[in-house]
Amino acid sequence: MTSLRDAAMNSKAWPFEEARRVLKRYEKKDPEKGYVLFETGYGPSGLPHIGTFGEVARTTMIRRAFEVISDIPTKLLCFSDDMDGMRKVPENVPQQEMLREHMQKPLTAVPDPFGEFDSFGNHNNAMLRRFLDTFGFDYEFASATDYYKSGKFDAILLRAAEKYDDIMAIMLKSLREERQQTYSCFLPISPKTGRVLYVPMKNVDPKAGTVTFDDEDGQELTLPVTGGNVKLQWKPDFGARWAALDVDFEMYGKDHAANTPIYDGICRVLGGRPPEHFTYELFLDQNGEKISKSKGNGLSIDEWLTYAATESLSYFMYLKPKTAKRMHFDVIPKAVDEYHQQLRAYPDQPVEKQVDNPVWHIHGGNPPESKMVVPFAMLLNLASVAGAKDKDGLWGFIKRYAPEASPETHPDLDQAAGFAVRYFHDFVAPKRAFRLPNDQERAAIEDLAARLRALPDQDLHLTFEDPSEGLQTLVFAVGKDHGFENLRDWFTALYEVLLGASQGPRFGGFIALYGVQETVALIGHALAGEFVSQG
Repeated sequence: MTSLRDAAMNSKAWPFEEARRVLKRYEKKDPEKGYVLFETGYGPSGLPHIGTFGEVARTTMIRRAFEVISDIPTKLLCFSDDMDGMRKVPENVPQQEMLREHMQKPLTAVPDPFGEFDSFGNHNNAMLRRFLDTFGFDYEFASATDYYKSGKFDAILLRAAEKYDDIMAIMLKSLREERQQTYSCFLPISPKTGRVLYVPMKNVDPKAGTVTFDDEDGQELTLPVTGGNVKLQWKPDFGARWAALDVDFEMYGKDHAANTPIYDGICRVLGGRPPEHFTYELFLDQNGEKISKSKGNGLSIDEWLTYAATESLSYFMYLKPKTAKRMHFDVIPKAVDEYHQQLRAYPDQPVEKQVDNPVWHIHGGNPPESKMVVPFAMLLNLASVAGAKDKDGLWGFIKRYAPEASPETHPDLDQAAGFAVRYFHDFVAPKRAFRLPNDQERAAIEDLAARLRALPDQDLHLTFEDPSEGLQTLVFAVGKDHGFENLRDWFTALYEVLLGASQGPRFGGFIALYGVQETVALIGHALAGEFVSQG
């Protein structure tokens, strides 16, 4: 019998592939710091978006995979670059005018427009931590402001002063000639205005550990590079952080990929060993545009959780991280149902298949049992035809379909029913477009109603071993008998005429859930044109 570790060492699941790369770093000796450090970076220039969560979720999946194949302890550090100067005001926050008065100040020196924390940076950090905590992530949080001001970065900053010319040589190759004239890897914080200054250095003294520059008013100033008086430009900061903390793994979006040689080069110049990298494709909004913290486009963390459980979001994050994905509300139902399909398959799989199953990685090797006896897509359609205002309106149908189910014994189904009603009213109902059938479709739908009406008025299990499959076979037979060469056209007609949508659930399962006689009545209303006239 294959052991878990053996299965993991041969798994083609991307978290195990990445974990094996990290393990290879220490095939000769364990890390001197005593643990393997996984890191995620966060720029708190706006409210945390769903892509930020994705980095932590995916890095955690790799960390858990590593812990299966190695006994070396691990840590996950979520690092916030909150000392970065605020370069633009996010569009989705209040007090825009007030924020504009604090442009270029470190985010932890900008007042919180929400009035809840002592700075905008700390507000956004708190939002990130709140969400990560609800998911139960095991992580340590680090603030750049704390690391710069407390002296934790002093040694690497002094080293950067010593290696200033080498760092500049790396950076200048990547800059346009005009930018080269004023560029410095050090950004002093003006003691007069508090702003982060993008000014050239007149002198860098490695022995004294100071930089000399002209302040905004033209006065020449000399400041120590330590103690939070300066910060590093973001590209040098990446490499310096890796060197200072001895980071072993960090992932980032494809938009950073071209900078990887710069990050690595600066890390090496400062005496560090670059970490293993993983670049993922970007998330896109409904228009195919990159999700932006400042624009607030795309799905937010809270918006996803308004319509689906957290595990479905983790499932979405697991899938094909190197493929760009639209992240809009319409991806939620599919993610929910696919997650539960994988969950149901897991217990009967051999360990070699289990470690390739997304739910192993979502739940760190200990996935729960799925109690979703009704698919989310089916609940959406049930909410539609039943006119449900809340989840209680669905449970009468659910209990007839699955008598053993209850909100107490099937909490995931109960939660999904509530989500389905909310999702239906917010997204499905406004877009429904019923139509009348053509002659061929009308004859077939009338025939379907007649065959359903002829079924014995008794427990469907006495008629069919599996009511869903039996009714699905019946629906198929009607379509074939009425000359639908492509049965997809037949099912599309059912969805558009009866449900007002071009796609829908397995129709046999829908009938079993909604009820045979209820479906016959639904057909009668649709053929009479009542739904079209309502539209």
